[in-house]
Amino acid sequence: MIVFAHLSDTHIDGSPRAAERTRATMAHLNALPHDLDAVLVTGDIVDHGTPAEYAEARELLASRHPVLILPGNHDVRGPFRAELLAEPAADGPINRVHRSAGAVYALCDSSIPGRDDGLIADETLAWLTGVLDETPASVPVFVAFHHPPVELGSPGIDAIRQFGADRLAAVVADRPNVAGLLCGHAHTPAVSTFAGKPLVVAPGVVSCINLPWERADDAAPFVNPNIPPALAFHVLADDGRLTTHFRTVT
Repeated sequence: MIVFAHLSDTHIDGSPRAAERTRATMAHLNALPHDLDAVLVTGDIVDHGTPAEYAEARELLASRHPVLILPGNHDVRGPFRAELLAEPAADGPINRVHRSAGAVYALCDSSIPGRDDGLIADETLAWLTGVLDETPASVPVFVAFHHPPVELGSPGIDAIRQFGADRLAAVVADRPNVAGLLCGHAHTPAVSTFAGKPLVVAPGVVSCINLPWERADDAAPFVNPNIPPALAFHVLADDGRLTTHFRTVT
């Protein structure tokens, strides 16, 4: 059995609020009596992409568990690489793979610099194909990115989802070892399917949204700052079945 945590959209910006919510979420994970296979953070690590924000994020996201991060639309690739990955600043997609004792995490960059919507570039799809080709069929792979590749029934989010997702579907659909696809961006927990695989959207740490049926009209607030931060725990059973538990952080 593999257990790992999944959170998203910390939007660290130097404010006490973002820091406190991120700190509480990580404190919850760091206080667990058992080790996790990983802590996956699916993008929008910071809010403006500045080196100072990333320096703060590096401190706030520190953990005894392996922390896996990927960029979202609010992240900036150069400072992300320099401050969080200790790599030379560069503008190309940030794609990384983490291989634990029991699973593989393929961290894909779905961001488009300067835009809020997402697209997985051809070079990222080629990279992901290589990761899957190199991984034995018996080893589970979790494919992670920031932007959901399907509509979630939330118009504001659906308008800036991941587009061109049929190309991603062609890569993962017939791969028996793809155990699930994981993303963020929506600031609300959601579970769906994509290319015949489980798709799980992590709740937002910095804020959550009011869904259309929770709003009296279009003028009602979209973002709900009063909902506490939350995260997901993913459990992969020995038979390959994925179960997700959502946990509110208080």
